[in-house]
Amino acid sequence: MGFFGEFNYKVDDKGRVPLPPRFREELNKGMYLTRGVDGCIVIYPLPEWEKESARVSAMPDNDAGRAHKRLFFSGANELKMDRLGRIALPPSLRKDAEIGDTVVVIGANLTANLWSPEKWEAEKARALAQAWNTAEKMSGADRP
Repeated sequence: MGFFGEFNYKVDDKGRVPLPPRFREELNKGMYLTRGVDGCIVIYPLPEWEKESARVSAMPDNDAGRAHKRLFFSGANELKMDRLGRIALPPSLRKDAEIGDTVVVIGANLTANLWSPEKWEAEKARALAQAWNTAEKMSGADRP
């Protein structure tokens, strides 16, 4: 299926946020949330969680590998949607991602991400600049 699109939602006073209707069928089969390395919350549908948790588990037993495992698994939460298509964001993940009373839910192909609006705007600007730099390098490589 794939997750795509950008959606803005209010976070209610209980820390619940609706998920986009087009995401719900896949995520209703099971989902895990954890910290994203870019300062967001990553939602993994069950099949992707199984792949990613196996990949992280296989990381070397060195300082970097252990640190990544600790952050990845300590932030992990298995969640289910309520009948209105909402999930309750764990307070520790909300704090880490700096999500207040609004959240941006984006599709990232195999996962979905939850961002604070400010962090998402900064990430989009960074990604756009990087994309332009890559495009310039690629078009310059074709020139004689």
